[in-house]
Amino acid sequence: MHVQIDDGPAFAFAEITLEPGGSVRVESGAMASQRGDITVETSTRGGFMKGLRRAFGGESFFVNEFSSKAGGTLGIAPALPGDIAQVHLPGGDELLVQSGGWLASDLSVEVDSSWGGAKGFFSGAGLILLRCSGQGDLLVAAYGGIRGATLAPGERMVIDTGHIVAFESTVQYSIRKAGTWKTTFLGGEGLVAEFVGPGQVFMQTRSTTDLISWLDARLPRHDSSN
Repeated sequence: MHVQIDDGPAFAFAEITLEPGGSVRVESGAMASQRGDITVETSTRGGFMKGLRRAFGGESFFVNEFSSKAGGTLGIAPALPGDIAQVHLPGGDELLVQSGGWLASDLSVEVDSSWGGAKGFFSGAGLILLRCSGQGDLLVAAYGGIRGATLAPGERMVIDTGHIVAFESTVQYSIRKAGTWKTTFLGGEGLVAEFVGPGQVFMQTRSTTDLISWLDARLPRHDSSN
């Protein structure tokens, strides 16, 4: 996949060049522009149940597959303002992407929903992950800038659950409180994920959860007594 990413990290825009006979799979609604000979086919990609698992993982039930017989360019943009990163899967490795983070990928990359596990569910983190495997390139999107870190074997890194974008499957993780219960309820620090290397971790510099809380505190309230 030949990709040029511009206007980041605040308003990143990705332009994908499709060679003659080339195709790319894109999140529904992400197409912003196209030039040249490009056609699109919409499907559930793998049937109803697979589409349902994607929807449960925070992505659209349907995905779009763009193809070109003579070559062309496709411009895509995520729903939220922020960055886009291109990640290459060499084959044999997997990338776990936080729900809503997958933007596009080669047809050779398989994207499936993977439940975050009891450690995420029972802690209230609700980590829903998309498991990306195969060989090829994929694009991940974030709210804010994307920062990557490569962890050495045994090296630890703590990230707020609202700032997680993606991490390699070789990285182990667990969910816990940021501190004591007093810190959680009074200090505004919630749940965090502790990652243990080896492998690469990607985080976003802003949190959509914090954005929603900020907006909610400023929205006018309806007075039911009137």
